[in-house]
Amino acid sequence: MSPSATQPREPLRYGIFMPTVSNSPNISRYKSDQTDWTFAANRDIAQAAEAAGFDFLFPVSRWRTIGGDIDYHGKSLETMTWAAAMLASTTRIQVFSTVHVPAFNPVVAAKMGASLDHIGNGRWGINIVSGWNRAEFDMMGIEMLEHGKRYQRSADFIRILKGLWTEPPGSFDFESEHYTVRGGYVMPQPQARPHPPIVNAGTSNDAREMVARHCDWAFVCPVGMDDAQALAADFKARAARHGRVVRVVCMVLPVWAASRAEAEAERQRVVEQMDVVAVRNWADGVGLESGSFSQQTLETFAFGAGSLPLLGTADDIADQLAELHERGMDGVLMSYMDYLGDTRRFGVDIVPRLRARGVL
Repeated sequence: MSPSATQPREPLRYGIFMPTVSNSPNISRYKSDQTDWTFAANRDIAQAAEAAGFDFLFPVSRWRTIGGDIDYHGKSLETMTWAAAMLASTTRIQVFSTVHVPAFNPVVAAKMGASLDHIGNGRWGINIVSGWNRAEFDMMGIEMLEHGKRYQRSADFIRILKGLWTEPPGSFDFESEHYTVRGGYVMPQPQARPHPPIVNAGTSNDAREMVARHCDWAFVCPVGMDDAQALAADFKARAARHGRVVRVVCMVLPVWAASRAEAEAERQRVVEQMDVVAVRNWADGVGLESGSFSQQTLETFAFGAGSLPLLGTADDIADQLAELHERGMDGVLMSYMDYLGDTRRFGVDIVPRLRARGVL
C-alpha cells in the first residue's frame, strides 16, 4: 500500500479567486455588483475572508479587455501592487500575485516578490503565467513564442526566482536562450522558506511537466469529479517521479440556496444572459493559446469562465467539496456570484459543515 493511502490527508485549503477584474466571474450581463473589482471592494472581501478562516487570495491578471458588450475584464487591478495592498490590509491570509512571464524581467519580479513577502511577513506567493492572450502582448510589442518554448522560458524564469531568493546575494549567475543573469542580487531575500510558493494554472502537457519539476501548486479547472481525480493523480505522480510534492487546487463556483432548483435557476440566468462575443473571445484565447481548456463549451465558459460549478443547498456544497478532497484535491479556489456576501455566507453556512465532515 502506498504512503498516500495510509497517511491522513491534510485539511482542505480554501481560497477566493478575487474580482481584481470587472465582470468577474461570469461572462454574462447578469451581474449584481458592478463595482466589486475596485480596491475598496477587494479590501472588504479580503478582510471578510480572513475573518471566515479562508487560507488564501488569488487574483486574475489582465492587461486589456476581453471585449464584448459587457467589456469583459475591461477594468483591472495590477496584481503586484494589488497584493501589497491586500497584505497591508490583512494579518493572516496568504496573498498571491499573478505574473505574466513575457511582461516581466525575472530579476525585477524577484525583487518585487521579496518586498511583498516582507510586507506580508512571509504570506506572499506567485502565480507564473507563460502568456496566452495574444492581444495583450501585441499591445506591448512582445512576440508570442511557440507553446512549448513559452514553458521552457517560464521554467527558466522560475529557476532565476529561486536562485535569487536562495543563493548568496551577488553570487547567482544564469545563462539560457531566454535570460542572462550575472551576479544576481536581491536583498532582502524573502522570509518564506525555502522560498515563496510558486503556482501555475496550466494543464497542457508542457504545463504539467513544468509544474512537476518547478512549482509547488497546480491550479486546475476540471469538468467534473472524475476529471478532478484524474488531474490530481497525474500532477502528483509526475512530481513524485522528480522526488517532489505538488499540491493541486480545483477552481470552483459554488452557488447554494434553500433548494437545488433555486441554485440551478441562478446558473441558468447567467447562461441565458451570456455575452456571446466576450465568451468566444475568451474561449478562442484560452482554448487555442493556453492548451488548458479543450473540454470546455461556451456555456461552461460563460458560467465561471471554466470553473467547476457546484450547485445545491449548503449541505450539497459541503458534500461536493468533501468529495473533491476525497478524490485528491488539496484545495479549492472559489469564485462567487456575490463576492462579499457569499464570502461571509460561506463562513457561516459551509465552513461548519466541512468541519463536521472532517474536511477542515
